[in-house]
Amino acid sequence: MSSTVPASATTPDAPHTPAKSRKSPGRRPSRSWAAPLLLISPTLLVLGVFVYGLIAANLNTSFQDRHTRAESQGYVWFENYAALFSDDTFMYSLRNLLLYTGAFLLGTLVLGFLWAWLLEKGVRGESLFRAVYLFPMAVSFIASGVVWRWLLNNAEGDRSSGLNRLFGDLGLTWLQNPWWTHERWGIVAIAVPAIWQLSGYVMALFLAGFRGIPEELREAGRMDGCNEWQLYRHVLFPQLSPVALSAIIIIGHMSLKVFDLIMAIAGQTNYTTQVPATQMWVEFTRGDYAKSAAIGTVLLVIVAVLIVPYLVATYRQERRR
Repeated sequence: MSSTVPASATTPDAPHTPAKSRKSPGRRPSRSWAAPLLLISPTLLVLGVFVYGLIAANLNTSFQDRHTRAESQGYVWFENYAALFSDDTFMYSLRNLLLYTGAFLLGTLVLGFLWAWLLEKGVRGESLFRAVYLFPMAVSFIASGVVWRWLLNNAEGDRSSGLNRLFGDLGLTWLQNPWWTHERWGIVAIAVPAIWQLSGYVMALFLAGFRGIPEELREAGRMDGCNEWQLYRHVLFPQLSPVALSAIIIIGHMSLKVFDLIMAIAGQTNYTTQVPATQMWVEFTRGDYAKSAAIGTVLLVIVAVLIVPYLVATYRQERRR
């Protein structure tokens, strides 16, 4: 006679798992956004009030008929912008801004790349040269503008002294007393101090790009029979295109907002070096708040056209990684 033994008598009890501790593989644990939001709330508040709030206030003023210190007479919407682009003074300031930006970009990129290339080749005292090139960045535009005004307008009227005599001997009469009042080249000459001040920054960008290129790429190019020029042209220079684009964006948007350097060198009353930022200040001091706000909005749009596509492209590249 055989007896049937229950399975529970021979098999140990399986551990009991509470139903509430079981997790569905397709569900993610919930996150609390209260702590992170509380952490960044002061920054959001400051940005909202002092950046975006003031931008909105400026845009609102540009739509109003407020050309005196009195209260607004109502909204005229885009009439201020239409009048602005029909103003010869504003169009002249835009031309000056274009010339200044072109000279500034070209000078900083050429000098910055040349200095980075020389340092990348390896020279004695590299740290000293890097410090010398980067030192002008520590000086404010106001301070450098005052110094450059004195250098290129020595003795305030003495054309036979200092650098003015040297420039005359070299035929650079457009740099003589006062060197920034030349109708055609005055705004381009203003770019000289800016180039001196920020070429070191561009040098640092390109030097970091050179040092970031793997040595294996150089060796592979040499093994394929590339000479030194072919190595730079086909291997190294293409690797520096993102660095060059970043330098153009950064230097470009800084040049579009130039104000303090021009005010320190030429002042606000010099028509030949007037740019939108200085004209905006002049109109504001006259009490024409609507026109001043319209100029500020135009400058904001110009900078946004340059910066926003770059930020979007950078964000997409980060997402792909």
